[in-house]
Amino acid sequence: MSETASKIKEAWKTIILFLIILTVLSSIAYYAILKLNPTSLYVGSLMISPALAAFITLKIKKRPISSLPWSLKRLKYLKLSYITPILYVSIAYPLIWLFGLGKIINTETITDWSNELGIAESNQSLVIIVMIVLLLTVGVIKNLGSTLGEEIGWRGFLIFELRKVMSFKSLAIVSGIIWAIWHFPIINLMYGSGEYLFLHISAFTIMIIGISVILAYYTFKSNSLWPAAIYHSIHNIYIQKICTPLTISNDKTSFWIDEYGLMIPIVTTIFAIYFWRKASKENL
Repeated sequence: MSETASKIKEAWKTIILFLIILTVLSSIAYYAILKLNPTSLYVGSLMISPALAAFITLKIKKRPISSLPWSLKRLKYLKLSYITPILYVSIAYPLIWLFGLGKIINTETITDWSNELGIAESNQSLVIIVMIVLLLTVGVIKNLGSTLGEEIGWRGFLIFELRKVMSFKSLAIVSGIIWAIWHFPIINLMYGSGEYLFLHISAFTIMIIGISVILAYYTFKSNSLWPAAIYHSIHNIYIQKICTPLTISNDKTSFWIDEYGLMIPIVTTIFAIYFWRKASKENL
């Protein structure tokens, strides 16, 4: 067997080992979430399972944890990873509001924010500005622990192993599909009793694959897992803590809003096509 074939075979063994360990760890966390109680502690355990699977795989393969792309030498990609999700979410939600698929501003959210901040509700603009600034700074940093638990596994480990056996385009799609499937039990928990479960799963999967293209690009260009962790945190905070809470729902909203509706997948797909072509031109 040639040296190249041997390396490819070893890479596949490593990938399969990682996925087996990930499945075991995730199954334990999912059992606790689905059968016991969907508390933040159990969800947190799920979110760190990709990192734990990567660490265990490295240990078995007698490779140091320091071999993961921890360093960050090019701050440019950290900045871009912060801006990119803000940009596409800032396109998606105004389109939702513009076309009447949801309205702005949810006064119940403003009341909650006012109470949390200790700022009079009558100063609505101040409440909104202060909360958004805090969420996009302090909130992102607090959420980084959870997203890092995922990104150490997905972008810090998995895509670098996939890169040994497939092209950028293939690994972006494959890692996206794996990442999406990993979320399916949670989506089923949220929407399983409804008649539109398939729509929400499909929308989420399309979004995740699109994001995976962008994250793979930033990860390989920076040779670091930190841009992906920051990107993931911003994406979650801006959608889940800001734009969705500020939106007033109507009978059409659930089809279009959040990560499980149609608007963000449409916009992220357009962004992904741009990064897909960019990666091709740069021979990434």
